[in-house]
Parts: sequence; structure tokens; C-alpha cells
Amino acid sequence: MEVNPNRQLLPFFFTETLTGYILLVNQGGEYLFIKKEEFDLILSNKIRIGSLLYNRLKNKQFLADNNDIGIQLSLLANQLKSRKAYLEDFTSLHMIVVTARCNFSCRYCHASSVQENESNLDLGWDNAKCIVDKIFESPSPIIKIEFQGGEPLLNWPVIQDIVEYAQIVNKVAKRRLEFVICTNLTLMTRAILEYCKAHRIMISTSLDGDKAIQNHNRIPRGQIDGYDVFEEKLSLTRAVLGKDGASPLLTVSRTNLGQLPQVVDEYIRKGFQGVFIRALNPYGNAIDNMDTLGYSTDEFIAAYKTALNYIIEKNIEGYFFVEYYAALLLERILTPFSTGFVDLQSPCGNIISGVIYDYDGYVYASDEGRMLARRGDKRFCLGHVKENNWDEMFKGELAQEIVRASCVECLPECATCAYQLYCGADPVRYYVEDKTLEGHRPESNFCKKNKGILDYIFYLLSLDDERINKTFLSWI
Repeated sequence: MEVNPNRQLLPFFFTETLTGYILLVNQGGEYLFIKKEEFDLILSNKIRIGSLLYNRLKNKQFLADNNDIGIQLSLLANQLKSRKAYLEDFTSLHMIVVTARCNFSCRYCHASSVQENESNLDLGWDNAKCIVDKIFESPSPIIKIEFQGGEPLLNWPVIQDIVEYAQIVNKVAKRRLEFVICTNLTLMTRAILEYCKAHRIMISTSLDGDKAIQNHNRIPRGQIDGYDVFEEKLSLTRAVLGKDGASPLLTVSRTNLGQLPQVVDEYIRKGFQGVFIRALNPYGNAIDNMDTLGYSTDEFIAAYKTALNYIIEKNIEGYFFVEYYAALLLERILTPFSTGFVDLQSPCGNIISGVIYDYDGYVYASDEGRMLARRGDKRFCLGHVKENNWDEMFKGELAQEIVRASCVECLPECATCAYQLYCGADPVRYYVEDKTLEGHRPESNFCKKNKGILDYIFYLLSLDDERINKTFLSWI
């Protein structure tokens, strides 16, 4: 058999797929499915020059000849640089908790919100102004300010103050400035929506399913039907801001775990064009109610597969509808571009991509870090907007510790994982699970979930079904 003594294999990761193929992934994120007997040829250095395998490996930078290795390495380097491009801009997402009060008492509330008549739990203008000033110290050309709670509309005046002050500051800073309000919609009014329209403020809300599902876990503190009011205010929001005026977020609990296709139907009935299937996370009220709301990672992955298959079938039938988590992963798999989702970045997006300012002026590395603080654990507190300067918080010891602990390229198990280029790390979640920032990968639910979903996505890609491939490409 003719072999090429001058050819070199370039570094790659590998794993066996659910269909029996061997999946190869190189350091630029390119992937290739090969048969086991072809993998044996690679291992035994018996790849025939000019063969289909030889050309496939060379065309995707798994193999190089001595005379073109420089070109191949440059291609790999450019792909990797593109995947890490988010590091160039630094913090672009700035979440601000304008109140810890809420008019709902959701069973799974990650933020541990309290009753709306509580006092001293709102962001005041003094801290708010310092927060905006701190935000504009970020070098990012994009500044997105996301208002969170509690229920942010309970402190509507300070939202207006922040928006208008940020717009004044931006006349000099000249960033791409964006605003989002995360709200349950029930306190929304036409006047608020008209203001949002005038100031280009986007709306994010929550929808877990039909009326029975929505009302089971999302419980109003007052005498209203949460689902009925949500429907009414969603219609009002669309009347003022347009059909896409509000984007919903799904939380998967035991209540809707076995009904995700029906949840998708509810989203479609309400005219949404996608859903983000988000697993329940161990923060806030969810911890207290885990016995009734929780489930195993295997149960979630099984339910996720069922939902994804259902969504794919809807697309094949002609209805465009996206599963946004799969779309994020597919963008990382099928393109060399970085994504803004912090859980899929290495180093992780905590601090680097997003940070959160609590109502009392304390700053946390991530929203989850703030959730832990609500339960008394301030492990991820970076400092205070009045007491610490930008460098102390964003370049300080804690920030550096988190970055060091979130580079999958040098973490045990992650360093040899075939999905390394598509995944990321979450030190806060690992801390919750294992009390260390690095975590214990074989037992990490975060890793099990991502591996399970990636296993299934690559299974679907390995089928080489034109209808599925067309659907996936339409999502990115």
C-alpha cells in the first residue's frame, strides 16, 4: 500500500457516535465522521495517498503534507482565533437587579424574590448612577443593559433614570447601546410599552406551557389568574412593539418535563418562532422544591431529545421553529464563529462577557453568583460599585481565579473531550455541585447534560438526512 512518509497528522480529538462512526474534531472545530476501519488506517499510518479518506482529512485540516503544513496550521489558527473573538471585546452584557421584590412567588424562582411590600430592596439612583458609570468603563463596543428582578417593573422609575442617563453618557462613548427588561408582563401598561418603543427597549418574559402548566409553578401573590393576565399583556405588548415585541424563556420542571411537545405547541399557538429548552438549575427556591420539581440529567436529556425531534418534524412539515440551545451548539459546530452564550465559552463568559449588579450595589461574576448571595454565600462577589474601581473588580484576584478555572483546554477530562471546541465551563455551577471552581467532571450534571445533547446532535448530523440538515442550517 502506498503511503506518504512526508505527511503529518494534525492534532484532533475523537469519540464514537451513537451510529457507530468515529467523530474527529480538530483544534479549529472542524469535524469529520469516519468508519472504524478508516480510523484503524489512521492509527496504523496506512492512509493511501489520493484516497477519499486522505483527501477528506486534508481538506479539513486533519492532515498535512510537509510542503503545505504552514498553510494548514494558519487555517487552524484563524479558525481558533475566530472562536475566541469574544475575548477581544470584554464585558458587553450588564445585568442590573433593580429590585428583589416580585408580585409572583414562583416555586422555582432562582432569584429568591420576596413579597412586593418589602422595603429597602430596590435599587436607588445613587447606586444606579455609579453602576452606569462603571458599565461604560468596559472597553466593549457593544453595551447591553438587562434589567432583572424580582419583577423589574416594580421599580420602573429607576429603569427610566438608567436608560436616559446611559443614553446621555453614550453620546460621548458612542457604543452600540441596547436595553432589555426581563418581566412576567403582568404589570405592563401601554405607557410603559410606549416608552420602551421610544427608547428601543426589548422585552423578555417567561412561558412554561399552557394554562395549567404556567399557573402550577408561577404563582401570583395577588388575586389574579397569572396565565390570563399574561395572555392579555402579551397581546398589548405585541400591539405596541410588534409581533416580536416579547421573547419568552422556558423553565423545564417536573411539571412540564414529560409534556415538552405540548409546550412547543403552546409556543406555536402564541406565534413564537422558537423556544430555549432550559433545565432547572439548583439555585434559590428551586433548591427548596427540588423534590417535587427536580429530575435527573438522564430524564432531562430523554425529554430534550423528544422535544427536539418534535421541533424538527414541525420544520420538515413547513413551520419554521427553532430550539435555541441546539441552534447555539450548531452555530459552534457548523461555523467557526463564537457565540455570546456564557456557558459555551472557554474561558467562561462570567465577567468576560457578562456581569450582574445587585440592587444594593454589589457586583457578581454571574447571575448565578448573585443567586448564591441571596442565600448568604457571596463567594462570587467582585466588589461594590462605590467601594471598588473597575480594575479591582474586573481584573482582580477573583476574576483571574474564575478565568483560570474555566479554560476547558487545561481542565481534567475536558482537555481530552471531543466536544471541547463546542462546550464551555461554569465555575459557579461546579462550585454548587462540588465546592470547587474546577468541579469533578465525571459527576457534573452540567457536563452530563451538554455531552448528552451534543451526542444526540452529532447523531442527527451523522444520519446525513437532507431534511434535518436543511432545518439545522436554517436555524443558524
